[in-house]
Amino acid sequence: MNYLNSSKENLKNELEILNKKYLEFKNKNLKLNMARGKPSKKQLDLSNDMLKILDNNNFDFSGVDIRNYGLLEGLPEARKLMASLMGCLPEETIVGGNSSLSLMHDVITNFFIKGANGCKPWGQQKIKFLCPCPGYDRHFQLCEFFGIDMIPIKLNHDGPDINKIKELIAKDDSIKAIWCVPKYANPEGVVYSEEIIKELASLKPKAKDFKILWDNAYSVHDLYDEIKIANIFEECKKAGNQDMPIAFCSTSKITFAAGGISAIGCLGQNFVDMKNYFSRKIVCFDKINQARHIKFLKNLENIKLHMKKHAEILRPKFELILKKFKENFENNKILSWTNPKGGYFISVYTYGSAKKVESLCKEAGLVITPAGAAYPYSNDPNDSNIRIAPSFPTLSEIKDAINLFCLCVKISSIEKILENSN
Repeated sequence: MNYLNSSKENLKNELEILNKKYLEFKNKNLKLNMARGKPSKKQLDLSNDMLKILDNNNFDFSGVDIRNYGLLEGLPEARKLMASLMGCLPEETIVGGNSSLSLMHDVITNFFIKGANGCKPWGQQKIKFLCPCPGYDRHFQLCEFFGIDMIPIKLNHDGPDINKIKELIAKDDSIKAIWCVPKYANPEGVVYSEEIIKELASLKPKAKDFKILWDNAYSVHDLYDEIKIANIFEECKKAGNQDMPIAFCSTSKITFAAGGISAIGCLGQNFVDMKNYFSRKIVCFDKINQARHIKFLKNLENIKLHMKKHAEILRPKFELILKKFKENFENNKILSWTNPKGGYFISVYTYGSAKKVESLCKEAGLVITPAGAAYPYSNDPNDSNIRIAPSFPTLSEIKDAINLFCLCVKISSIEKILENSN
């Protein structure tokens, strides 16, 4: 049934049928979760050998005992490994702890206290960030924590609206940064085009301390064939903007989500500033964990082979969800969705009823990402977007979860249509 072209009477009859099915789901007492991009147990098991890869005879790396203090920037082999994920040089890389989000927090903290590029500290100014959206909710939460004003920027099929970005930064020196997830952007799955990346690298902001915060979290997370993107560091160097990009990555969705290693890539004064910041915060990061990753992952080519195993686990989950969406909504235009070629999410657009869908799902035992989370201040102007995270549940659980989700979309859509017709 095409709800948008149906009579009130038919819609009311359909709603009655759907509510009975919904009650059946509620009586199952389900406990399902598709809220966050957590790796599944099968994915985590792929890296179990890393836990036994060290023994009493191999604690020496680069002439340094990894059990002791030293090498703030990280083991040379670890810097080389993580630089290969970000596209920078090892000498432009600092290997951190288990969280790239923590490194993002550190970068903002440093600029709030000390300033960037010799400019006034951000903490002494009222500053703004550009936020492509739908986007990563934790980026927006960081901004809220620091009291940074957020300016939504439309995320197109090839990247953020570059014309709008140019217009804003040319006249407002309080705009200090833009968040970017350039490959399989969370949650849209957008891959930035070569043209957009070159345009970003060539920006001429009014603020002398403007930064491109390049969160390349899904650089090797292809579900199908590998997709390559332009190198932000190379393009910024060509454009004379070497102090603009600061990149982040981690192995959280490569090895262990809570036991990986992270890294920051930055050039010139940014590197000097961040090294000085970390030297006041910590003697060194966990070199034992760095050593495990070096011995297990080895190099970029081996990482790509390892990620093919992840893709084999993830791909059927994505394909099942997309198949169910097509079956339920191809001829009933109350839901649209992305078809990502990698990353961790599917982004869906409801018929202006995202919050109601979330509420119905939760009541029946399915936790999904809060409606609006992919927008600054959780303010989705159309109340339409929901992020689906297929990675953690089993295929069997996903089947239940997506059937329930589709049912909730139908119920909320009919209610919205009937409401609008009054």
